[in-house]
Amino acid sequence: MATFTQLGSGNWRVQVRRKGLYVANSFRRRHDAAEWALEAERSIDRGIPVKRHQSRDLPRSFRDLIDLHIADLQEVGKPIRRSKSAVMDALKHSLGQVQLRNLTRERLIEFGKKRAKQGAGPTTLSIDFSFIRTILTHAAAVHGIEVSAENVRLARVALTRLGLIGKGSERDRRPTQDELDRIIEHVESNSRQIIPMGRIIRFAVSTAMRQEEICKIEWSDVDMKKRTVRVRDRKDPRRKDGNHQTVPLLNLTGYDAWEVLLEQRIVTRGKGRVFPHHGKSVGAAFRRACQKLEVEDLHFHDLRHEATSRLFEAGLSIERVALVTGHKDWRMLKRYTNLKPEDLHRLQKNRQRSLEEQIEALIAL
Repeated sequence: MATFTQLGSGNWRVQVRRKGLYVANSFRRRHDAAEWALEAERSIDRGIPVKRHQSRDLPRSFRDLIDLHIADLQEVGKPIRRSKSAVMDALKHSLGQVQLRNLTRERLIEFGKKRAKQGAGPTTLSIDFSFIRTILTHAAAVHGIEVSAENVRLARVALTRLGLIGKGSERDRRPTQDELDRIIEHVESNSRQIIPMGRIIRFAVSTAMRQEEICKIEWSDVDMKKRTVRVRDRKDPRRKDGNHQTVPLLNLTGYDAWEVLLEQRIVTRGKGRVFPHHGKSVGAAFRRACQKLEVEDLHFHDLRHEATSRLFEAGLSIERVALVTGHKDWRMLKRYTNLKPEDLHRLQKNRQRSLEEQIEALIAL
């Protein structure tokens, strides 16, 4: 059975699935694609290798490879998401017209330098080159197109040594308690503020949830008996859909997540979404409050960092913090364990107090 898809470049992509085998090719004309598909089916029936078409019909530009990559993902039910689509569009604009034979190490280094001059940071460039390599590798593996990712690797090495590619500096901005108090007081006293930003901020610091996650929670996701909430499709670098996680609603960070939830239940009557607002609107309201109060360089996402840090400061282990934050790789949590020296004394006192309480309980028995 052959299927035909017209790519953004105008080319026609044909896929043949027959007797458990899969072959695909791309052509300038649909007529040529149909003829090749018929011949491919005959070859499969006879048990002989399927011949590829002449090189003149192969994808010629990097844009063609991007279109092939996108079409393949759509074919298997994995359409690209907004962030990846934006990167693909940018690559089409900057490298799309480059012929595959001209996609050399020198050309890629030139591309990287130009992107850096335009303001792209080391992390952004790293992402660009990861996508370029993925597209080339996919073309070679799936379509048998003679392209190599080696030039991408060499260009990446060169740009890394020039300091244009690398890991971005990790944010370590933590709001002070005074800043949080001022922001919460400001949004709660603003009569024009429709979004319950005060409760959302307290909920964020108590749960370490992202603003999109907070705004997606349905009341059907809340277990009133176990005091837990199910976060659907939680962000994960490897698994985007179906990554649901049950999160306990704790009172360890200075704010009580369960108390906030009960307050919000009165407002929504326990129907629909817990916080029926758009994540972007929440972020915009938070930025306006910070600007009004002249709180500099504070993002809503920093509240997740603050919450994670407070969970460690409360004495939770890495594996228990991960149950709240959703981190699959515990190594990612190491950056949050930046406890202050004085915190160690407090943790030691808490553990000593807990030990004394256990001893007293045993004596009472």
